[in-house]
Amino acid sequence: MRTIDLNSDLGEGYGAWTMGDDAAMLAIVSSANIACGFHAGDPLTIRATADAAAARGVAVGAHVSYPDRVGFGRRPMDVTAAELTADVIYQIGALQGIAKAAGTRVTYVKPHGALYNTIANDPRQADAVIAAIREIDPSLVLMGLAGTQILERAAKAGLATVAEAFGDRAYTPDGQLVSRREKGAVLHDADAVAARMLRLATDGVIEAIDGSTLRLHADSICVHGDSAGAVDMARRIREELVAGGVTVAPFAGAA
Repeated sequence: MRTIDLNSDLGEGYGAWTMGDDAAMLAIVSSANIACGFHAGDPLTIRATADAAAARGVAVGAHVSYPDRVGFGRRPMDVTAAELTADVIYQIGALQGIAKAAGTRVTYVKPHGALYNTIANDPRQADAVIAAIREIDPSLVLMGLAGTQILERAAKAGLATVAEAFGDRAYTPDGQLVSRREKGAVLHDADAVAARMLRLATDGVIEAIDGSTLRLHADSICVHGDSAGAVDMARRIREELVAGGVTVAPFAGAA
């Protein structure tokens, strides 16, 4: 029986401003990528999300980012390797402290937004993120885009890795995510996405934006918590996977 993880980006509110329905999403997903304060998330929001994840038995990951709250972490930055390594260590450490207080622990790291996309193919920034994880806790799993160089580099450096696919995003024929600036980059039909993810989980293939078939191995599926209809889409994906004989479970255990 095939097993796959279902994850979502959570804890992305800030102060009085909220983003997504974290409580509802935590009842569906098996892993929670919790913002660490650089693109979103204040200490109280992060703590509440960690508490809720712990209560649900959902695995917790550090959703690290460039320091870019205004751009929600979606603007590329040309930072030095030393600065990026320090930023990632800082964010993981902050979430580790909050997770411990909540009775859970950080088990993996998933970079966010522009950082995620950059390190998929940029060796310098990829190595800086890998170095940060190795220095603070080499037992942490690095989550990255399926089929990209970051996973190979991390594995060669001794880190465990997990390949991720996106339920609500379109793919280019070469396995990259279609830029959010492009028409059709974000998918909204929950039933169509659910069927698409079942095919990925069972057959290892996904349809690219041009209609071609892309072979892709993924250990985890992401639904962005800030997308319209995100909760319904995550629920439909989980229902379709289970109905298709796929077990939904975290790749890294909770506390």
